[in-house]
Amino acid sequence: MPPRPFVLAEANWKSVKVTDYQVAILPWGATEPHNFHLPYGTDNYETGAIAERAAEIAWNRGAKVVVLPTVPFGVNTGQLDLKLALNMNPSTQLALLTDLASAISSQGLRKLLILNGHGGNDFRQMIRELQPRVNLFICTINWWTCVRGKDYFDEPGDHAGEMETSVMMSLEPKLLLPLSEAGAGKARQFRIAGLREGWAWAPRQWSRVSEDTGTGNPAKSTAAKGEKFLHAVTERIGGFLVDLAKADPNEMYE
Repeated sequence: MPPRPFVLAEANWKSVKVTDYQVAILPWGATEPHNFHLPYGTDNYETGAIAERAAEIAWNRGAKVVVLPTVPFGVNTGQLDLKLALNMNPSTQLALLTDLASAISSQGLRKLLILNGHGGNDFRQMIRELQPRVNLFICTINWWTCVRGKDYFDEPGDHAGEMETSVMMSLEPKLLLPLSEAGAGKARQFRIAGLREGWAWAPRQWSRVSEDTGTGNPAKSTAAKGEKFLHAVTERIGGFLVDLAKADPNEMYE
């Protein structure tokens, strides 16, 4: 397959130096266990693939976008007692994001999308802090919120459930163990009503929440469900990228 001009890792200086990129896309995942049957790099495989598929859609519609390499480490402070769950603190993420944003801003890019693939990552406050320091419009998308999971899955799940398993069945089937090897993804809930109902919040200590590290039953997962969901997600993000590429950062409000 020839190099794709919208994927930086595949592009070369000959093409990059003459391309006036309008949007940079930074996929950001995590490295952590995903039940018994999914690989540790699940968030990275998913987010990188979604970024590239969405970028291809946008590129084919005339938007000059470029996908940066995926950052494979996320906030896993609630999983530190799980073997080889690799944590990157939010303060470290901000330092890394600052370096990358400063670099591309100094090189003339004016728009950055952080495509997030891990529930423990939250870039909103980082963007608020960083925005005044760089000449760059920065926004973020949690890809799993683009379309309603319930429209595609019987029980989407929160982590390594039907949704994620179906997506990985579509993207990287050789990396999965059979569903017979998967745990049921049963999750324990907070005792305190406000935390359980979601109007109060606290981080979860994962080993006390789930015996198999999953939250959501993957039993009804299929590759067909995953591909249908991926199509909807990437079409929506691709359309967003087209709109973002056309937008003037100084004229963002109607």
